[in-house]
Amino acid sequence: MNEQIVNMLIEGIGDTLYMTLGSVIIGYALGLPLGIVLYVTGKNGLKPNRYVYRVGDFFCNIVRSIPFLILLILLIPFTRLVVGKSYGSTATIVPLVICAAPYIARVVETALNEVDTGVIEAAKAMGASNLQIVLKVLLVEARTSLISGFTITTGILLGYSAMSGTVGGGGLGDIAVRYGYHRWETGIMIVTVLLLIVIFQIIQMTGTKISIGLDRRKRKGN
Repeated sequence: MNEQIVNMLIEGIGDTLYMTLGSVIIGYALGLPLGIVLYVTGKNGLKPNRYVYRVGDFFCNIVRSIPFLILLILLIPFTRLVVGKSYGSTATIVPLVICAAPYIARVVETALNEVDTGVIEAAKAMGASNLQIVLKVLLVEARTSLISGFTITTGILLGYSAMSGTVGGGGLGDIAVRYGYHRWETGIMIVTVLLLIVIFQIIQMTGTKISIGLDRRKRKGN
């Protein structure tokens, strides 16, 4: 493996991490508030509102039902409008975020629904407002589940970022398609797959370790 290929792979790793982490961060900036709204307006939420919940629920279900590769193609005009082009690592972040936000919202909604209702009732009895309950009770109590969801979401988006290589998305997926598929260079294909596996394992182990650490602190606090 010559220096040019090594440099290309290093750049591919950087682009892959840029797409994955960038889309996760922006996705959480959009998905976290949406997930909170779904919980609050849900049937057993702090302020049930079936109309608001149905709109959010419908949006999440529609986006999540579309396979990512199809969504990637459908969003090409929108992606070009937002970033000025439809290819490359920056452009890929747009469909990744739109794909991730509804999934993250569901993760957040599920995590908040798992919080013990007794804790919520205790907060209400002490005069806490709904906003205070969300920020100081629900998100704190659900932090372990939220970190686990963050880890799972990051792993999924890593795979999607590689999938975007089929339409010039950049990163390791693009290298695998250009060299491993179109040029039949099996060695490069194997290396890119191994690199993706290593990155995924690092993400998984880091997330699991943080989640376990938070869970232990939570138990000690109790």
